Amino acid sequence: MKVQETTQSYTKKLKKSRYIRMNIFFFIVFILFVALVVRLGIVQIVQGEEFAEVVSRTDTDYARLPAPRGKMFDRYQRVVVDNIRVPAITYTVDKTTKASDKIATAKKLSKYIQYDQKFLESELKPIDLKDYWLAANPKKAIKLLNKDELKLKGNETYRIQIDRVPEEETNKIAANYEQLELAYLYKRFSSGYQYEPQVVKSKNVTGEELASNLTDEELSTVSERLEELPGVDVITDWGREYPYEQLQNLFGGLTSPEQGILQEREEFYLSRDYSRNERVGKSYLEYEYEDYLNPRKAKVKYTSDKSGNVVSTEVVDEGRRGYDLKLSFDIELQKEVDKIVEEELRNARSLGANYLMDRAFVVIMEPYNGDVLAMSGKLVNEKGEINDYSYGAFTTQYEIGSTIKGATVLAGFQNEIPHSQTYYDAPIKFKGTPWKKSYMQMNNTGVLKALQKSSNVYMFYVAMDIAGIRYVKDGPFSATKEDFQKLRNYFAQFGLGVPTGIDLPNESPGLVVEEPDSVGKLLDIVIGQYDTYTPLQMAQYVSAIANGGYRIQPRVVTSIHSPVEENTLGPVAIEQFPKVLNKVDNSQADIELVKRGFKMVTSAGGTAATHFELDVSGKTGTSETHYYGPKRSAWGRKTNNLSFVGYFPSDKPEISFSIVVPWAGTEGYPVNKKIGNRITKAYAELQKKYASSTNGNETNEEN
Repeated sequence: MKVQETTQSYTKKLKKSRYIRMNIFFFIVFILFVALVVRLGIVQIVQGEEFAEVVSRTDTDYARLPAPRGKMFDRYQRVVVDNIRVPAITYTVDKTTKASDKIATAKKLSKYIQYDQKFLESELKPIDLKDYWLAANPKKAIKLLNKDELKLKGNETYRIQIDRVPEEETNKIAANYEQLELAYLYKRFSSGYQYEPQVVKSKNVTGEELASNLTDEELSTVSERLEELPGVDVITDWGREYPYEQLQNLFGGLTSPEQGILQEREEFYLSRDYSRNERVGKSYLEYEYEDYLNPRKAKVKYTSDKSGNVVSTEVVDEGRRGYDLKLSFDIELQKEVDKIVEEELRNARSLGANYLMDRAFVVIMEPYNGDVLAMSGKLVNEKGEINDYSYGAFTTQYEIGSTIKGATVLAGFQNEIPHSQTYYDAPIKFKGTPWKKSYMQMNNTGVLKALQKSSNVYMFYVAMDIAGIRYVKDGPFSATKEDFQKLRNYFAQFGLGVPTGIDLPNESPGLVVEEPDSVGKLLDIVIGQYDTYTPLQMAQYVSAIANGGYRIQPRVVTSIHSPVEENTLGPVAIEQFPKVLNKVDNSQADIELVKRGFKMVTSAGGTAATHFELDVSGKTGTSETHYYGPKRSAWGRKTNNLSFVGYFPSDKPEISFSIVVPWAGTEGYPVNKKIGNRITKAYAELQKKYASSTNGNETNEEN
């Protein structure tokens, strides 16, 4: 009985314990279920949008497409630098592009386009050949690394592999045209950013002899096979067009697509968001005004999924042409001046004594505002061909002879030499030096006669007065370094020996020797026989005399304009106002006296009498010098530089100008005066034509 009761009691306890455990289990399951429901609610309701965004996440990239640069117009709004559409074959990399894809496409494309081997050799550096070898031989590239190096990051392994590429492998590439072409294509394919078209080949619009040039046949062949060339496309690029032959060197050039940005200005370009393969101005105006001429490129947005596939494209900025430049040049006057300089250079060279003469320069300016109306330079090459050398007018310098005597006289006036001062013009001699004299003895000579007849001795006495030296035959010449500096400070007021400030790069300030080898050189400086100056400096100097004593900064860009669709200038964005650099420290009476002397130079009895048909004032110059040009075998031979500075008309000058013709063996043909007469006539005739013309292209008003 007791056993039965005990058994029943145990059974009841066991059942009760089982129920409790089951209840606990179901409670735990319930709690877990509730937690799961809550978690699902949080995921769906609270974090649903966030997770949905992760699932559908996309990347956005931007690329820029070519746009035309700003144009250039002359002072009468004639287009002198224009844009031209240029077809180009391009390659575009996206997020999914691999090195093997580039190699495969390069092999296909190489069947349809070819390059000159010299071009390939000039464009490919040793590191380019190594890059190509690594991409074309991935298995061999891996073997260049040991086990530990394989664990390094990509950039670290790349540097190790580049250093270990066998030289014999790159030599094989260099010796094989097909491999060279593939190496070049791979370089072009890899040269830019994702989604930005990289120019592979285009029409040669740079004018460079060694450049790639896309043929019509190549363009057609590639256009028909784009489907089999992934990443390859045919687009419109932009090049430069020059409606006139004149001044092309001065306008400057652009880099090729292969060259891209200039390495020496890399930080400048990258800080302005340039791509590395972007074409930029590489010289003169294109270089100087790059900030304005460069276009705002069209901007395209590429949207890609998480796998890198492009899902949409959108043009977010149509872009615009660069700003246009209005130049100071009169292109018609430039044409006439170039023609005159070339003809007179040929005429002068026809004399056997002038065989070393290989160049001539002319600069024409407006004396009151510094506008450069024409800048001509001509250079004869070894074949006897005459080429443009306009930039030589401000990048090369020469002894300019007696044309400097106006500055010498005005320096004397600043040093308190009276207007009435006369000096006896006869040969002079200091101890240990040869006789120094004028080309003829002029006896008692005042300032007007000294300019009219070009007295050297008068100028020597001015130099001695500045140095505080009294002339005694065979006595010492005790000029000091301070005396040289004092004289040059006078000259600097006219722009002689210092930069003119023209808005063009690479200007030479002339050559001023700090420590002359002889104190007697002070006498040579005042007659233009020692220090050297550029033709542009001479034009600025004579402008300061013509306008009454103001040194004006020369300029070739007068205003910058917003682009418009029409082939005309748009609204002014930036006005380039004339700039007075300094006023020379002379009175108006000083200036007027020198101007009287300059008028006497071209009048009866003057050194340029009978040579000018119009009312021109100016100063002739003949500098006895030694040849130091390109014919090295002739270095040191005695020769002459012929020059002239002047302005027209004499009373109210409209233009001032300088003419420099180096290394003329004889004065038998006065090329400097002949050029001066012809260019002033050409200017006057053009002004009559503009005044009477009904052609709007020739009568547009200047700013």
